[in-house]
Amino acid sequence: MQAARSIEIVEVGPRDGLENETAELTTAVKLEFIRRAVDAGVRRIEVASFVNPRRVPRMADAEAIFAGLPRRADAIYGGLVLNRAGFDRAAAAGCREIGMVVFSTDEFNRRNQGVTSAESIRTWREISSAARATGIRAQVTLSAAFGCPFEGEVPVSRVVEIARAVAEAAPFEIAIADTIGVAVPGQVSEIFGRVAEALPRMALRGHFHNTRNTGLANAYAAVMAGAQVLDASLGGLGGCPFAPAATGNIPTEDLVYMLGRMGIETGVDLERAIDTARWIEQHVGHAVPGMLAKAGPFPGARRAAG
Repeated sequence: MQAARSIEIVEVGPRDGLENETAELTTAVKLEFIRRAVDAGVRRIEVASFVNPRRVPRMADAEAIFAGLPRRADAIYGGLVLNRAGFDRAAAAGCREIGMVVFSTDEFNRRNQGVTSAESIRTWREISSAARATGIRAQVTLSAAFGCPFEGEVPVSRVVEIARAVAEAAPFEIAIADTIGVAVPGQVSEIFGRVAEALPRMALRGHFHNTRNTGLANAYAAVMAGAQVLDASLGGLGGCPFAPAATGNIPTEDLVYMLGRMGIETGVDLERAIDTARWIEQHVGHAVPGMLAKAGPFPGARRAAG
């Protein structure tokens, strides 16, 4: 399949990137991180999780984040919710786009949400209905779609089955996530292809972690398989508090560089993305894993597709 001419990037650094960090960042620093992402040209940003702060303490200031966001008509700020209580908090905070997560295996779903995958699907249907009633955009992510740290390999048929089930509640988009970074490109091509075949009118989004150094290759495979949206985190920050050894997301700046050199537009300014990756290093207290923050862009690629 021929690659799209443009790909939408969802910046997940302020949420997925920071929730597993040991450093305690102030709300002001998080808001500056978001502002810098917007200034770099990112127009969809996942900024907070409306989850139990005892379980994910780095996201305890979700309401304060939404209260302090830069107000722009062209920027969409999303929040993660796992249950109805989280959705109600997000709606009260003024969140206009929410994402819900359903894990592809029951054991991972229990460890993350305390219920089975089937129970999370029922919760998703309730949340999707409530979102439509209040004018909030709702999408859903199929997490650990390429492998589970507790149950091992996940059959493709299982991913397709869950995709069909969540699609019944009419999300505007389904994300397919390699939560622990075990996927390889052939697997990505197969799963995206099978889900697209089962749900031909559904917008598909990819979420990849670089735990085993295959993240960018998997992003490329997803683009070639028809994904319209990709998640990434400035600097490559991230991880999952509930998955052993799950390291960061693919770096936004590295992804922008790759896509830009392929002639695929993202709307993101590469130099500003690199500057932000270097800036966040100072606040998390360690070097970010992204490569462009170290090497810089190749001459002639100072600004990627934008």
